[in-house]
Amino acid sequence: MASLLSTSSSSSSLHYFNVKTNESSLRRILHRNNVLVIVAQKKAKKTRKIILKEDVAELGKKGQLMDVKAGFYRNFLLPMGKAQLVTPTLLKEMRIEEERIEAEKKRVKEEAQQLALIFETVGAFKVKRKGGKGKQIFGTVTAQDLTDIIKAQLQRDVDKRIVSLPEIRETGEYVAELKLHPEVSAKVRLNVYAN
Repeated sequence: MASLLSTSSSSSSLHYFNVKTNESSLRRILHRNNVLVIVAQKKAKKTRKIILKEDVAELGKKGQLMDVKAGFYRNFLLPMGKAQLVTPTLLKEMRIEEERIEAEKKRVKEEAQQLALIFETVGAFKVKRKGGKGKQIFGTVTAQDLTDIIKAQLQRDVDKRIVSLPEIRETGEYVAELKLHPEVSAKVRLNVYAN
């Protein structure tokens, strides 16, 4: 249903018509009278383009751009300080920040690749343990032992949590893995011998 508002040129009164939005009936009314027609349409949805300042449950993560209803923004997000309206300046700042973060990630990955190359070109690290019968050694070789050897030989600090070692209880050659970056790991050889 559409509401029609008509005024005639001879009178200043307003006339309201309820007419289905049928084109032929609208033409007949317009042709008969000098009529100003206002057709009421469906109410437009009002949304706001925002950026979240913090994580909001069931809505999104911090830094995410999204469209939300104007009332939700005005009544909840804005008073709680959880979001702000998007402006061209804010978009430019976000783009610059994303580029800085990407450059930092790339730099960290390249450093990890260089460190992996250094570890893999060193050859084998020698680990000395007190020997027992045959190939047996007393104790095991741990991740902390490997980090201490790397620090002594290469003057590099390595966190023992990134070291993955097989269980070493006898002499021989082993391979340890250092997870330097989520996408970069280095394989290091260990020569364990008894003294």
